[in-house]
Amino acid sequence: MTPNADFKVFAGNSNPALARRICEYLGRPLGTAQLGRFSDGEIQVEIGENVRGHDTFIIQSTCPPVDENLMELLIMCDALKRASAASITAVLPYYGYARQDRKVAPRTPITAKLVAELMQVAGITRMVSMDLHVSQIQGFFNVPSDHLYAAPVFLEDLKRRFPDTSELVLVSPDAGGVERARAYSKRLGAPLAIVDKRRRRANESEVMNLIGDVKGKDAVLVDDMVDTAGTLTQAAAALKAQGVRRVMAYAVHPVLSGPALERIAKSELEEIVFTDSIPLSPAAQACGKLRVLGTEQLFGEAIRRIYSGDSLSSLFV
Repeated sequence: MTPNADFKVFAGNSNPALARRICEYLGRPLGTAQLGRFSDGEIQVEIGENVRGHDTFIIQSTCPPVDENLMELLIMCDALKRASAASITAVLPYYGYARQDRKVAPRTPITAKLVAELMQVAGITRMVSMDLHVSQIQGFFNVPSDHLYAAPVFLEDLKRRFPDTSELVLVSPDAGGVERARAYSKRLGAPLAIVDKRRRRANESEVMNLIGDVKGKDAVLVDDMVDTAGTLTQAAAALKAQGVRRVMAYAVHPVLSGPALERIAKSELEEIVFTDSIPLSPAAQACGKLRVLGTEQLFGEAIRRIYSGDSLSSLFV
């Protein structure tokens, strides 16, 4: 790709490895920015090069530590705005607080909306993210937003892994993910199954029923994220109980908090394939059941096309 000096890419501390790979794909250096801390812990940012009149992109997942990474993003936006950048696109491979997208009880916040407003006040002129927990979060922004999907990355891997899909079944681990699993099953020409789940409280789930024929097949669970891994591991156990040969999963965001790694290690899951939207911890890297696929081409193409004014539609195919 021919380098173009009219846009610049910067990154916070949340996922520097992905940011470097995106810049390698784009054929340009990562922008210079110093991110540090004052002695009391306050975040300090200084953009190390001229951005006046340039279109700028900030790559920053708001993953754990969520609040620190979010504040880094907001402060970087403010720094670029005050340095007279022509535009500021926030590229969030993972959008933190996305699960708080509605009032689930009286006197509770809609934090996903609050985060969108904070980014806009900080100065973003566009938002790019991947596999939002719910797609309507795009409506929380009053600036353009582009919702990318990891499906092309996952489908390429699945087609290589399962050239014959006659023994394959795509499974949604809960009712909320049916649309996602159906899209995968349609593209692969494989049947669909659904795990009916009842959640008693946050981060706790209980499998109740299985809809679909899975006996004797290789089951692939499809989800947007794995947090404590309760949903996924219970779904895997339910599938095994119904006679599947193997159970594996493709999930976009490896949040992996609390007992997730222990549950995965003890589960019926043969493997979980993630994207690199969130960097794996050393403990997660040591888990033999996890594999990561890169998204640098997906985000690199999105950045290139946003700058050049080209359509992003083909990225969703």
